[in-house]
Amino acid sequence: MVWIGSGMAAAMQRNHFMNTPVDCGHWGTIAVTVAAGPLNYLGANPKVTECQLPEPSQ
Repeated sequence: MVWIGSGMAAAMQRNHFMNTPVDCGHWGTIAVTVAAGPLNYLGANPKVTECQLPEPSQ
């Protein structure tokens, strides 16, 4: 819980929650920042710039 808590704190300090995420890249950045936990305070700055969601079959 401490790991996730420190990741959430880092995401909040980086203002990832200021606006509603509109694309999967923004959601991915939030997820990897939270998953990195305390590594954010040791210099990690994870970012997801692009991602593609699968399209439904027709």
